[in-house]
Amino acid sequence: MNELSDKVRATLRDVPDFPKEGIIFKDITPVLADGLLFRQIIEAWRERYASQNISSIVGIESRGFIFGAALANAMGVGLTLVRKPGKLPYKRIGVDYTLEYGTDRVEMHVDALKPGERVLVIDDLLATGGTCGATVALVQELGAVVVECAFLVELAFLDGAQRLHGVPHHSLTVF
Repeated sequence: MNELSDKVRATLRDVPDFPKEGIIFKDITPVLADGLLFRQIIEAWRERYASQNISSIVGIESRGFIFGAALANAMGVGLTLVRKPGKLPYKRIGVDYTLEYGTDRVEMHVDALKPGERVLVIDDLLATGGTCGATVALVQELGAVVVECAFLVELAFLDGAQRLHGVPHHSLTVF
């Protein structure tokens, strides 16, 4: 662990039995409320990806939008949104994925990315990997290249990285 990871870990709030009994929810709102820590997180990611020729950050609904917008701004690149079904106004493509209790879907605009474009996919937390894996599939369907998937928190015991289609990932804090 490094100092930034330790700060994130100490600032996260555990909420027991949310959204259902037996789950300990990792609440990122205290991290977002700490302006200095939030800036340090964005700066750490900016430094990590500065030399990667990334042209767009792909933010996953909804907390990925927060980190994605801040990082896109810091890097001077575009932000592409991946959303739940029916939330995007233009023509879109989508991918269905399985959950432990059913299926879900993510979508993006058909013209959101260009073939060969190098992108970073970002979200707040990697758990089972279904949503991020579906996002990687969408990006690849448009012909873009996912350089890496970035997360604030990873719950490694859930082995979500196995669903990222072989794309490398980086998490600031791992449980």
